Amino acid sequence: MIKLRRLFKYLLIGALGLLISVSQSFVISGFAVTPEMQLSQAQFLISKGNEQLDLGQATEALDSFKKATIIYQKLKSQEDIIGSLINQNIALQALGMYPRACKTLLEAINSVTQSWICEPQQPNDSINNRFDIVERLNSQPIYLLALHNLGDVLRQLGKLSESKIVLQKILESAQQSPIFDNNNVLLSLGITEQAYYNQLRNKYSEIEEPDFQDKLSDFLIDSALSSLKIFQQINVNKTASISLKLQSQLNNVKLLIDFSQWLKVAVKSKNQRLVETQAQIQPQLQSLIKLIIQNIALFNELPANQSIHFQINFANSLAQISDEQLHTTAIEVAQSAFELAKHINHQRMQSYSLGVLGRLQPKKAEYLWLQALSIAQSIQDLELAYQWQKELGIFYNNYKQYEKALHFYEATIKSYQRIRDDLGTINADLQFSLQETVEPIYRNYMRLLLNGQFPNLRLIQQTDDQLQLTQLENFLQCRKLDLISLDKVKISSNTTLIKIINLNDLVLIIVQSPNHSLHHYVTSSKLVQSHVNNLLLSLQDERLAAIEKDIIISESQALYQLLFAPIKKYLPSSGTLVFSLDTSFQSIPLALLHDGQDYLIKHYSMAVTLGSKIRPLKALSNQELKALIAGLSKVSPSFYAPNAPEGLQALLEVEQEVAEINQKTKSSTKLLNEKFTSKRLQQELTTANFPIVHLTTHGQFSSDPQRTVLLAWDKPIDIQQFNGWLKTQQNQDPIELLVLSACQTAKGNKRAALGIAGVAAQAGARSTVATLWQVDAVSTVQLMRVFYQSLKNGIPKAEALRLAQLSLLNDPKYNHPYFWSGFILVGGWL
Repeated sequence: MIKLRRLFKYLLIGALGLLISVSQSFVISGFAVTPEMQLSQAQFLISKGNEQLDLGQATEALDSFKKATIIYQKLKSQEDIIGSLINQNIALQALGMYPRACKTLLEAINSVTQSWICEPQQPNDSINNRFDIVERLNSQPIYLLALHNLGDVLRQLGKLSESKIVLQKILESAQQSPIFDNNNVLLSLGITEQAYYNQLRNKYSEIEEPDFQDKLSDFLIDSALSSLKIFQQINVNKTASISLKLQSQLNNVKLLIDFSQWLKVAVKSKNQRLVETQAQIQPQLQSLIKLIIQNIALFNELPANQSIHFQINFANSLAQISDEQLHTTAIEVAQSAFELAKHINHQRMQSYSLGVLGRLQPKKAEYLWLQALSIAQSIQDLELAYQWQKELGIFYNNYKQYEKALHFYEATIKSYQRIRDDLGTINADLQFSLQETVEPIYRNYMRLLLNGQFPNLRLIQQTDDQLQLTQLENFLQCRKLDLISLDKVKISSNTTLIKIINLNDLVLIIVQSPNHSLHHYVTSSKLVQSHVNNLLLSLQDERLAAIEKDIIISESQALYQLLFAPIKKYLPSSGTLVFSLDTSFQSIPLALLHDGQDYLIKHYSMAVTLGSKIRPLKALSNQELKALIAGLSKVSPSFYAPNAPEGLQALLEVEQEVAEINQKTKSSTKLLNEKFTSKRLQQELTTANFPIVHLTTHGQFSSDPQRTVLLAWDKPIDIQQFNGWLKTQQNQDPIELLVLSACQTAKGNKRAALGIAGVAAQAGARSTVATLWQVDAVSTVQLMRVFYQSLKNGIPKAEALRLAQLSLLNDPKYNHPYFWSGFILVGGWL
C-alpha cells in the first residue's frame, strides 16, 4: 500500500490543482548517476513543473513532468510513474488538450484499450456496451486519484454520464480506504451534476416545443437540486479543507444565481413545482453570499494562483446581481485578484480580472476590455480573446460606433469558429449556448453589414451560411460536415438561389442568379412573423385536413406579397428555386405560397438547403434505382418508447406503398414490420450499397436531437444513433436519395429543416425527401408512385417531387394543402 506521506504529495497535485511550490536548484552531472540521484532529479522536475503550473507556464510544466516520467520508468517505480502521468494530465488540461489528458490518465491506470472514451463525439449509448473501466477498479489510493482526475477530464469532454459513473465508483471504493480523502471526489461529483444542469439549461433555451420544455424542466430542477445538495454537504463537513469549502461555496453561488434567473422566466408557465423551488432558492443565495463575504479574508490563505481564480469567480457571480453594495464588493474582489495576478506575473489571470472589472465598471469598460484583449492575444488565449471581443462588439454597437462594432463582431465570429474547429481544445464549459450567446453576434454583424447605400450582400451570405452550418453541427454535436458551398457548384440557367434571413427588426431576402449576381429586398420582421405564426398554427394543427382551404391560402398570399412578390422580377418564369431558410421559416413549405391565382409550385420545383451548403450535386441515373425499403404498417414496441411521438396509430397503407416502390425500383430489399429492426437496418446499409433508402414509418423532427426520431420495429432511432446505423461506410458511395415518409414536425417547432438535414447529414445522403406533418397514407401511395416513375424516366428529383405533388393538387379528392404541400426536398435537386 502506498505510504500516507507519498499519497498526500499526489493529492496536492490532484483534481483541484493544489500545487506545491518548491524552490531549489539542481545540476545534471556529466558522469553516471545512481538511482538515488535519478530519483532526486525526478523529484526536482516534479517540483519545477508545479512551480511552472502555478505561474501559468503549462507548456514548460508539461515538459518537466514528461522528463520526470521517463526517469521513473527507468527506475520502474510504478507509483511514481502514475503520479507523474497525473501531473502531465493536469498540465494538458491547463493547455486545453482534454483528449490527450484523458489518454494520459488511461495510460496511468493501464486502460489504453478504452481510449475511445477520450474522443469528443462518441455516441451516448456506447457507454452501455464498452465502458468497463470501473468494473475492474484497482482500489489502491494512487489509482483512485488517477480515476478522480479521469472523472474530471471526462466532464470537460462533455462525457457527463461517464464522469458521474467514475466518480460515484471512487466514492464507493474510498469507503474501504481510511487514508483516501473523498471530499475532493464529492466536490467533483457536485460539479459534474452542475454541468448536467448547464447542459439542460442550454437545451431548454434552444428547444421550441412547449410540451418538451415542460418535461425538460423537471429534469433540470432535479439536476440543480442534486448538485446543490452535494455542495451543501461539503459546506457543513468539518473535515473539508478551507480551499475545498470555498470552491464548493463559489460553485454553489454560481449555480444558485443561474438557477434563480432561469426560474424567474420559467415560472411564468404556472408550474407549481417551479414556484415552490423559486421560493426556496432566494434565501439560500442571500445566506451563502453573506457567509462568503464574512469570511473573505480566507482568500488570502490560499496559494496565489488559486486565490486569484476564486476571487475572479466570486466577483463574476456578484456582477450578475442587482445590488449596489454587492456591486462594490465585486469590484474590490476583482481588483484584488488583478493586483495579485500582476504581482506573480500571471497574464491569463490578469486578462480575466480586467475583463470582469470591465463588466463591473461600465464607464471604464472600453479601456479595460481592450487591455484584457491585448493580454489574451499576447498569450494566444483564444477563449478569453473571444469573450472580450464579444463584449467590445456589443459595447460599440450599443454606442452606435458601427465601424468598431463590425470589426469586433467579425473577430468574435472568427475566434468562435477557431475554438469549434480545434479538436484539441474541446471543453464542456466552452459548449456555448448557441441561441443565447453566439447567434445574436452573427445576426448583429449581418444587420450592420446591411447598413449603408451598398450593403455587403456577399459577406452577409457567407456569414449566414456559417451560422446555419454551425447550427446544424451544434444540433448534431459534430464538427466539419462534408458539405460544399453552392458558390462552388455549376448551376443551370433556370436555377435561382434565395436566402431568407431574420435580422431582428428586418427580414432580408437575397436572390442569387445563375451568373452569381445578387439582388436584395428587406421587409418588416414583425409583420412577416405574424403571418408565419398564423400559418404554422394551422399547419401543425392535428385537424389540418378540416381547416378551410381559404384560411390557409389567405396567410400564404400575405407571405407571398411580403417575401416573394418584391423579388419576382429577378426570377425566370419557371425552373428551380433553391431556398436557404432562417429558423423562423423552416417549417413552412414554400410550395404553398400563393400569388392570388396559383400556388408557387405551379411554376417552380423547389429544394431547401441549410446555409447554402450541400453535398456535391449529382443526378440520379436509372442504374441507381436500387433501393432499401423499410416500413411499419403495424403497432410495434417502438410506439411505446419514451421519446416516441404521442398518439401514434398503425399505418395500414404502408404495405401498399412499399409494394409500389419495390415495383418502380430495381433489385430492392424490403424490411417490413418485424424485419425492420435497427440492427437489420444497420446490417443492410453496411453490407450492401443502396443509392436509395426509403423509410415509410412514424417519425418526428424536433429542435431536440434526442426527439428527432424515426421508428424502427424495436425502438426509435434518434439523430445521434444515426451515426451508428445510417452513416455511410468509407468504402461505399453516398446515399443518393433518402425518403422519410409519414414523419411529422413536433408541435411548436420552427426548425424542421434542421432535424431533416440532421438525419440526412448522419445518413450521408445527397438528397432527402421528408414530410413536415403526418400526411394522408392513401394519397401518399399515389404521390410516391408518380415520384418514383418520374425518377425512372430520368427527371431530376426536385421536378419529380413537384410532378408528384401536382398529381395530388390536380385531383379534387386531394387538392387541400394537407395532402400535397407537406413534402419537401432538402439538399441536391438534380
